[in-house]
Amino acid sequence: MPVEITWWGHATCTIEDSNVRVLTDPLFARRLAHLRRRRGALPPPGAWHADVALVSHLHADHLHIPSLTRLAPGTRLLVPRGAPRAVPGLRRLRHLRITEVAHGDRVEVGEVVVRVVPAHHDGRRLPFGRHRSPALGYVVEGRARTYFAGDTGLFDGMAEEVGRVDAALLPVGGWGPYLGAGHLDAGRAAQAVARLAPRTAVPVHYGTYWPIGLDAVRPHEFHAPGDEFVRLAARRAPRVAVHRLGHGESVRLEAAR
Repeated sequence: MPVEITWWGHATCTIEDSNVRVLTDPLFARRLAHLRRRRGALPPPGAWHADVALVSHLHADHLHIPSLTRLAPGTRLLVPRGAPRAVPGLRRLRHLRITEVAHGDRVEVGEVVVRVVPAHHDGRRLPFGRHRSPALGYVVEGRARTYFAGDTGLFDGMAEEVGRVDAALLPVGGWGPYLGAGHLDAGRAAQAVARLAPRTAVPVHYGTYWPIGLDAVRPHEFHAPGDEFVRLAARRAPRVAVHRLGHGESVRLEAAR
């Protein structure tokens, strides 16, 4: 049975592996504060179904309480350690089975293991963020090994921490005209692919949300990162198959040997 990866927009993906549905950073909103969805239809209700949902860090475009309320009762939810203290709304999601995790943890869900790896990013709940929680990435290990990076910059030891993977879901942009520290742009994401050497890479976290009123400010930062990543990854890691998915599109991977 092949492994299927679907990109719904921003950092939201579904990974189907070994009859387990894994949902990453669920965000099902047309508008979030000053951001609006400019490209791609909202994920259909079928996208809300998952056996486990992964939250990489506490920023509101990755830990979005209204989106998490749509998950079915009993869904497992993995969040960075300390998240319920920092985000009180999580404590109201009594229909979910919430587990706090940190770098090095391993969580079994059906026939897959979710391995928690570090990320280089500010994991606080903004704009105040008095309580610190780590920013995390996850490796879903079943018939294949799929790395979901969340938000991260390049960091020393990335390849060693993540380990050997078959697919890498990497952020290549953001939701505004400028990227700060702790992010990957298309060039740095291509460097990450060269370090990780997966069989397949999928660019995410771009081309979905943009600040209201800033449509004309550096618009190439909204439209271009996916194609730029394809071009640069081909140069730096020519053996990696890069799939630039449209919103709602999927790629199937043969199980790892």
